[in-house]
Amino acid sequence: MRVLPRGRLSYGMQLPIQSQSTLYAEPWEAGAGPPELLEVARAADRLGFAYLAVCDHVAIPRRLAAAMGTVWYDPVATLGWLAAATEQVRLLSHVAVAALRHPLLTAKQYATLDHLSGGRLILGVGAGHVREEFEALGVDFARRGALLDETVDALKAALGPEEFPDFRGERFAFGGLGQAPRPVQTPRPPLWIGGSSPAAVRRAAVRGDGWLPQGDPRDRLPGQIARLRELRKEAARHDRGCDEPAEIGAITEPLYVGEPGWDVGRRTLTGAPERLAESLRAYAAMGVDQIQVRFRCRDHTELTDQMAAFAADVAPHLDDQ
Repeated sequence: MRVLPRGRLSYGMQLPIQSQSTLYAEPWEAGAGPPELLEVARAADRLGFAYLAVCDHVAIPRRLAAAMGTVWYDPVATLGWLAAATEQVRLLSHVAVAALRHPLLTAKQYATLDHLSGGRLILGVGAGHVREEFEALGVDFARRGALLDETVDALKAALGPEEFPDFRGERFAFGGLGQAPRPVQTPRPPLWIGGSSPAAVRRAAVRGDGWLPQGDPRDRLPGQIARLRELRKEAARHDRGCDEPAEIGAITEPLYVGEPGWDVGRRTLTGAPERLAESLRAYAAMGVDQIQVRFRCRDHTELTDQMAAFAADVAPHLDDQ
């Protein structure tokens, strides 16, 4: 189930402000809020970005607060609000910690989001990593992988075309319960799997419509992609998966179009648009279908300026041979 244009490298972005981990948030985000978030989302919609992504954490323990922060907007509420302010851009949960919630509840929330947005949802899910979050919600952290596997299977049933979906698993069972509104997308919204562990790659290969690696360095990606494709073909041969190639993503290095004139960090890709495009085309050569970009910036105006420069001057060269 593919949702991105074939034969070209698409680009999307995670929204600022809605998650403020010190690993990637810019200083200005701490003082920003809904007006700036809305302006960035509308810019992405206007400039042809493939998707906007929102993260998911219910609560952050004190031991991790210094690194992760405690600002994590709810993905369904945030994407639902932005759906009314945008028209074309897809809405991605990157990623929903799906095992924290009953799949029937998750299906209700995201089916409504797909319905209200006119079929723009991409449901990205992952296993999660914060033990205390699971414990507070009464979910077995040690079993989160197996729980997510069954949750994905249940979500596929609950988000499918049937108004009265039926599912029978080890942990979840439902049937004879009608859910409406139904998703606009048929047979269901795409389901992308996040994570870079061997278990996550296998999950994406066997159960996912797409794969969202979590910032893998470039030199690791080709091996991961080759493994995913091998596992997907094997699953298809045994009727345990999809025989259509998964949509493969990558998170790029931080970007700055042009010469910044300020310290953007040594890992940031900077310079002329042609130089940036040449570097980013290497992802397509690896077999990547979509890149998630992030721009260094000192305020939201500089961010939207960078987005505009990327869309106008870099994006047209992403598919050059």
